[in-house]
Amino acid sequence: MTRLHELYSDQGQSPWIDNLDRPGILGGGLARLVAEGIRGVTSNPPIFEEAMPASDAYDEQFARLVGRGSVESAFWDMAVEDVTHACEVLRPVHDQSGGADGFVSLEVSPALASDTAGTVEAARGLHTRISLPNLMVKVPATEAGVPAVRTMIAEGRNINVTLIFSLPRYEQVIEAYIGGLEAFAASGGELARVHSVASFFVSRVDTEVDRRLGRLGDRAGKLSGKAAVAQARLAYEIFQRRFSGPRWEALSSRGAHVQRPLWASTSTKNPAYPDLLYVDSLIGPDTVNTMPDATVAAFLDHGTPARTVDTDTDGARAHLDRLAEAGVDMADVSRVLEDEGVASFSKSFDQLLQALTDKANALRSGS
Repeated sequence: MTRLHELYSDQGQSPWIDNLDRPGILGGGLARLVAEGIRGVTSNPPIFEEAMPASDAYDEQFARLVGRGSVESAFWDMAVEDVTHACEVLRPVHDQSGGADGFVSLEVSPALASDTAGTVEAARGLHTRISLPNLMVKVPATEAGVPAVRTMIAEGRNINVTLIFSLPRYEQVIEAYIGGLEAFAASGGELARVHSVASFFVSRVDTEVDRRLGRLGDRAGKLSGKAAVAQARLAYEIFQRRFSGPRWEALSSRGAHVQRPLWASTSTKNPAYPDLLYVDSLIGPDTVNTMPDATVAAFLDHGTPARTVDTDTDGARAHLDRLAEAGVDMADVSRVLEDEGVASFSKSFDQLLQALTDKANALRSGS
């Protein structure tokens, strides 16, 4: 049994891998990770940007696809194939967990971050193309994305709500999920088949807060490197509160599942911080942590599978108060991070399409 197995069996947290590529799927790398305890997969535009143009594993299919369609449609066909195969690898986990785990996430186009109707249409399309019970479509928690989440849940679809950076927005995401379940129940839907995670981004919070603290004169770093974990622990407190009480119990009695918090962006960006700061500090029941390869390897080597996510929530609250007193506006931090997150994913998607366009041109010219 590995530390990843212990993370799930002893602490109730599901470790997922934040990476997806065809060589890893076809070469058995993903299956080996599952054997070591990985229970799900997340993907995003930067991951595909890194995987597709550089690997010759896509060349034969890509050449065939661009011969009869656009580069963007070719990308989606290749992404759908990768995610479908990954779902097959994770299907035993899904079945053994009674449908509670073993999910693979595929994100709608980042160009739709401000388009509710477009997001709904795209999410429906991906669920139709990959008609598998362990698919989760990722929808951003933008102002336009949150109502799309409610619509998708009301239709009984599995959704990974991504790019959450603040506690108020997290409250809105939970409300969209619960409201969507209520609508699905009213239409006679089977609540037990609906699953969702709320992807709360972590390390980027410290990166932005630390930058502001340095500008405000916290040269000794007395307040640095603590905002992300503090905010995530308060998010878990919100999770416990919202998924309890009469309103939730009415849904739970009909088979509804909680929307698990998923800790995303959990690699440590600052080399001065412990490499597992955003893993070891946020372990607890009914949560997910999606980690890049290096962080998974680090946890397998020296992670500590012990409950920490609800440790000292009063201290977490006090720390955010101290940040406010120091002049750090967390509402503005979250706004900037959301804007940057959407822009970063859009840039990666555009660069991916450009790289594939260049590859298509090279194929056509025979070079």
